[in-house]
Order: sequence, then structure tokens, then C-alpha cells
Amino acid sequence: MRYLPLTDADRGAMLEKVGASSIDDLFVDVPEEARLTGPIHGLPMHASEMAVEKHMRRLSKKNLAAADAPFFLGAGAYRHHVPASVDHIIQRGEFLTAYTPYQPEIAQGTLQMLFEFQSQVARLYGCAVANASMYDGSTACWEAVAMAARITKRDRVVLSGALHPHYAEVVRTMAKFTEDAIAGAEPALQSAPDNQGLIARIDDKTSCVVVQYPDILGRLPNLQEIADAAHEKGALLVVLNTEPVALGAVKSPGEQGADIVVGEGQAIGVGLQFGGPYLGLFAVRDPKHVRQMPGRLCGETVDAEGKRGFVLTLSTREQHIRREKATSNICTNSGLCALAFSVHMTLLGEKGLRALAAENHRLACIAADRLAKVPGVSVLNDNFFNEFTVRIGQDARAVVRKLAEDGVLAGVSLGRLFPGNDALADGLLVAVTETTTEEDIETLASALEGALS
Repeated sequence: MRYLPLTDADRGAMLEKVGASSIDDLFVDVPEEARLTGPIHGLPMHASEMAVEKHMRRLSKKNLAAADAPFFLGAGAYRHHVPASVDHIIQRGEFLTAYTPYQPEIAQGTLQMLFEFQSQVARLYGCAVANASMYDGSTACWEAVAMAARITKRDRVVLSGALHPHYAEVVRTMAKFTEDAIAGAEPALQSAPDNQGLIARIDDKTSCVVVQYPDILGRLPNLQEIADAAHEKGALLVVLNTEPVALGAVKSPGEQGADIVVGEGQAIGVGLQFGGPYLGLFAVRDPKHVRQMPGRLCGETVDAEGKRGFVLTLSTREQHIRREKATSNICTNSGLCALAFSVHMTLLGEKGLRALAAENHRLACIAADRLAKVPGVSVLNDNFFNEFTVRIGQDARAVVRKLAEDGVLAGVSLGRLFPGNDALADGLLVAVTETTTEEDIETLASALEGALS
């Protein structure tokens, strides 16, 4: 619980300093319909500290933790086993308290870690260069769109219909300030992505095409086909990946012609954590685009004695150069999450990552085969990694709620992701990882059969 020591006099002095007559003046840019006009309904005006702590503990007991139930949620945030050694290393004082490595002579450990992290991301994505991380996958996705506009000098963005809707919404929100035209869509419940429909929307004014891989329905689109079509029109291909473990089993986006690859790194080394903090990954295939990358880049050098050392090679943010020349206003990176990702990736190694990916896919195939036997359930995907979509013939949101009450976290309903789209309402997105047991799969199938009968 935070302790707020400011008095009314303190607040008044600060408001006077910034030229505001009241605290409300600080929120004039927030739409009026989004502002509170009174107390939050249902909350008491005052309670003791002990009473509040008791109340919050009671509320926390209503949570159903991922480890306490059969868990099949995904849609961009995945439950994987994180070895205890990851937490042990990132809690070391030199990492836990370290901030931005402005002074390389006293931050060699942090800089070397970021350099190794960049190398891992670049190899994972099949790219030449990766930066020292972003805030999360959604903001990395927008930064890729903004970067493509700088490179191509164009202002039209084509979003795949199978892009995660939350990522698409971040792009639309940010585009309001840059006046980029966003050509979006929503997915159709079909076994394969509509590549030809996507390609048909690319024109001579398109700066980039944004595709998710695997996509929001768990399908694996042919990226090379899209890349060739985009390049023919002078546009760039931006590929978003929200499940990095998949790249231990499938061809990397960079190998398939992606120009910019971004993603969410949470699945490796970072727990679910109630939705954050997470980790944005960002890489480019062509080194000539490196100066247009947002964020920071660590590089290797030698010191005055010829010894290997590390420095911030590029930092294209507004703190370091004139704002009008900056490529981004990103002022830091998710350093501790990047460290967790790098430690976990180092512990896995290439063989370990491939073995982890294979186990994820094996269990997902078992789950898909078992759910396909449930009356009223059909599996949508022909190909998938560890996440796939099933159709259950009725509103999936109600079924998910019913199963959650019975202690089974069955998946993410497409009606929740795409509210108002009745054509997607019976779709259920099911994710399976190495933490899922065959007993969990059987429990889900039995519960689903009961809920649909």
C-alpha cells in the first residue's frame, strides 16, 4: 500500500508552480466521458489501513491462479515453466538496482547482458540487428509501423485481419497523432489465413503490412508470399510474434522476407504477472535500417588497453538528440525483463529451445485431437504450434465463464477479443504449453462436453 504524504498546502504549491488552478486542469486532455465525476461506486470514503489490508486480502482469495487449475489461456500471454535460477540471477543486487547504463565504465555487466540479449533476439528472429528491448509487444508493434513510415515516406498501413485486436488498437490510437491511414480488418473463421485478401489490400501508398505469426487464431501464414507482394509495391513487411517459443519449431520471420520483426518476449523468462511488466522485442533484417530503429542499441568495442568492452552504440531517443530528429520517445527499456529473457534463453540453449517447442506442439496436438472428439466441437486449424481455435456452436464467452466457475480456465473466447462480431462468437482460442498435463487436457474435454450438453 502506498503512503501519500502530501498535504493540501503541498498540492496547492505545486499547482501554482505549473500554472494550474486545480488538479482537474491536469486532465483536460482526457475525454470528459472517461473522467470520474464523483467517488467510485461501492467504495467507502474512508477506512483504516488495517481494514483496507484485510479487505484486499479477501478480494485476492477470489483469484484463480494459473498454477491452481487446468490452464489453457493464451492470446499473447503464455504460461511456461520459468526455472528458479532465472529469478535467483535477476535478484542479484547489481542487476536488480541497476538503471540505464549511462556510464559504461561502471555498467559493463548490464551492457554485456544487453549485448547478449540482442544477439539472442536477432538469431531467434532471423534478423541482422536487434535493439536492447522495448516496453512490450504492442508498443513495439506501433514503433515498427512508425519506422516503416520513416523509411518509405508513406502513410498507409495495412493490418492483417488476424492481428491481435489489442495490438491493432494500439496502432490505431498512436496513428491519431501521426495521421497515418490504418487499413484494418477482422479474421474469418477458416482453417488457413486469407493471404490473397491481405495482398489485395496492398497498394503503392502502403508503407507496411503488419502480420502476426502465429496469428491470433493460432494459424501459421506463408510470410514469404506476403513479403514478395509487399516488396513489389515498395512496402515493408512487419511481422509480429507473441509466442517466441514457436520460433524453436518454425522458420523465423527474417528467413521468410520480413523487414522488421517485433514481438512480446514474456513467454521466455517472464511470468504472467497479472499482465505485466512484459518485454518488447524489436529487430531488423537489413542493417541499413539500423539508424531508424527506436530505443537503444548496445555494441562491442575495445578499451584503451585493447580489452573487450561494451557501450551504448546508438540511442536514437529524444533525451539524447533534438526531439524533431528523434525516432522515438521511448526513454528506457524493460531491462530486468530483458535479463530474465536472456538468462532463460541461455539456460535453454538452441537444443533446449527446440526441445521445449517440440513438447509444446506435441501436447497441443493431443489436445486438438481430444477436443475434436467432443460432440459439438470442431477444430479450425490445419496447422498450428501450441495454440489453436475450436468452434463450439454457441456463445463461447458464456461457456468460458461456466468452466471458470468449475475451476477450469478453458481458453480465450473470440467474442471477448472481437466484441460485436457475431461471426466469431462461437470461437474459442485454446493454448497448450509444457505446463499442461494430459490429465488437464482430459479435464478440459470432459468439462467442455458437460457444458455443451
